[in-house]
Amino acid sequence: MTTTAAPDRAQELLERLAGPEAVLRPEQAAAIEAVTTDGGRALVVQRTGFGKSAIYFIATRLRRDAGAGPTLVVSPLLALMRDQVAAAERLGVRSATINSTNLDDWDAIEEQIAGGELDLLCISPERLNNPGFVRRVLPRLSAGLGLLVVDEAHCISDWGHDFRPDYRRIRDAIASLSPGTPVLATTATANERVCADVAEQLGADVVTMRGTLDRESLHLGVAALPSMAHRLAWIAQRVAAVEGTGIVYCLTVAQTALVADFLRSEGLDAHAYSSDTHPDDRLRLEDDFKGNGLKALVATSALGMGVDKPDVSFVFHLGAPPSPIAYYQQVGRAGRAVPYAEAWLLPGEEDQAIWSWFAGVGLPPEDLCRRVLDAFEAAGGEPLGLMELEREVDLRRGRLETLLKILDVDGAVAREGRGWVRTDRPWTYDRERVERVRQARDDEADAMLAYARGERCHMAFLRDALDDPLVAAEGPCGRCAVCTGGGDPVALDPAVVRRATELLRGVDIPIEPRKQWARGLAEPRGNVKADRRAEEGRALARVDDAGWWPVVQRALASGEVDDEMVLGIARTLKRWPWEQRPTWVTWIPSSRPRREALLAAVAHRIGELGKLPVAGAVVRLRPGPPQGEQHNAAHKLTNVWGAFGVEGSALPGVDVRTGPVLVIDDVWDSGWTMTVVADLLRGAGTGPVLPLALARR
Repeated sequence: MTTTAAPDRAQELLERLAGPEAVLRPEQAAAIEAVTTDGGRALVVQRTGFGKSAIYFIATRLRRDAGAGPTLVVSPLLALMRDQVAAAERLGVRSATINSTNLDDWDAIEEQIAGGELDLLCISPERLNNPGFVRRVLPRLSAGLGLLVVDEAHCISDWGHDFRPDYRRIRDAIASLSPGTPVLATTATANERVCADVAEQLGADVVTMRGTLDRESLHLGVAALPSMAHRLAWIAQRVAAVEGTGIVYCLTVAQTALVADFLRSEGLDAHAYSSDTHPDDRLRLEDDFKGNGLKALVATSALGMGVDKPDVSFVFHLGAPPSPIAYYQQVGRAGRAVPYAEAWLLPGEEDQAIWSWFAGVGLPPEDLCRRVLDAFEAAGGEPLGLMELEREVDLRRGRLETLLKILDVDGAVAREGRGWVRTDRPWTYDRERVERVRQARDDEADAMLAYARGERCHMAFLRDALDDPLVAAEGPCGRCAVCTGGGDPVALDPAVVRRATELLRGVDIPIEPRKQWARGLAEPRGNVKADRRAEEGRALARVDDAGWWPVVQRALASGEVDDEMVLGIARTLKRWPWEQRPTWVTWIPSSRPRREALLAAVAHRIGELGKLPVAGAVVRLRPGPPQGEQHNAAHKLTNVWGAFGVEGSALPGVDVRTGPVLVIDDVWDSGWTMTVVADLLRGAGTGPVLPLALARR
């Protein structure tokens, strides 16, 4: 079937979608023409705000009017899915999304698909590996699909800055399409290497359409600041000064909460938006943000960049993304429908450690892959669940799940029921590919550091990173801080910096007690008895935070406690809403002499402050590696079970008191050390165990 994409009809549909003043761009018309022809395949690389989604909305309407089947859109952005469904409805395109946040709607949506009542379905790439979707829904769609759309298509490519293993399944999905099904891939962030890789995966005769990536409304800059407190103060002052609403991007979930709390304390209506945000709250925040009901959304990149809001007037980054390409995509949320918008980067010393962690998860080393596969071989073909695998392979749950997903896409393992099995497909570690991609990641990180140095036009730098064919002809943007020489627009107020410092050092860091022993072990097992578990505790710092961690880090290295740290501990104890105050103090002995000396000194300084007796009531029975070297619950608990003892465990002379006890530890990692020690202390007759850690990892 070939549909004639009449320009007048396409223009009419665009006006219904975007308003009477909208004008169909020639590039949009060309892309619509390409995919309204049977078998047409196109890759569209255009800047954020160009109107890429309008291409497939209009193409869907035209093909459906001509009798073609529905459109399937694969997109990684949940917030954008919701926006796309709402926008498509304005064209009379009956749309729905199947994702993890609308489980209750799945059955009704599947019935609509079966009855031919749906024009467009939007799914995440993970749906392509969902057994129910693959069995019930995908065959119906594939047989009569009118158009397949791959949104954020750079995710298909190993070279893409946001490569996702599940996107590799799209190659198989394309291969299974009925002959003549058109395919459209869209992205704002693909250089020539990524474009070539994506085009190859889309099949033969792919038309690649690239446009300029300049953003005439966008003004870029970098502010180099000495500490997290200074960066928080900068953001607060600049958000207050800039008109309109915007986004503050953070590299971690914890940072989103911290920044939002500080902005609110400075009188600004800002809210955190991350994977920790409840789905109902996400919807409310999206609506409030799009309706200008709040000043700033403080978001992680994976969730925040999907909010479709054309009048964003600022995008600030607390910490740098790992590549100029990723940064371009995120700043591209600003200035789409306003004449002036600004984007400032506030890099930090901790950025590179965060980049390295994420890179390690996405590119697991060969020995980890082999250990997982060896566990399957030892199971003799029996399915293994995550708990069984955790016993055999010392990996955190999230990283283990990612590794299984990668092996699943490679065909080495497969889901079976609630577990996983080894397939009979031979598997080899593609060392050459991993090293090639790792080198590309390292090069991107180096480029991001170069961008932050500001040695050339910021916009030209980003366009070069994306191989924009027009950047050489168009030259520097003339708008960024490098081109104008305007410098940092914020004169930091020492009072705001002081308040930021106080916030960083005044945040309560709770320690939740463990209530169940790690599953899958012969001993201990089941629930931790209520009268043998620790109470909720506190930590002075988070590892790598910008508050008390530098002070704690210095003490851990030297083994000496200073007055500044004692002051911080005293303030933490003063804020602690005790149900029962401690009547004595002890500490968990360390196998490292400096740590042992430090913990004993901290316990005695606290005892002096509170006029409390101090007793070395816990002893180490056997040495063991640090908990930080273990990775999952089963291995961490095994590492400390039986490693400690108290009075009543053949330890004469140990002073165990009966009242509530404050127990000092160095770094709270998983909580298993404190859980075991609390069980022993309570069993020896003490009162409630109140944990206090110098830092929480």
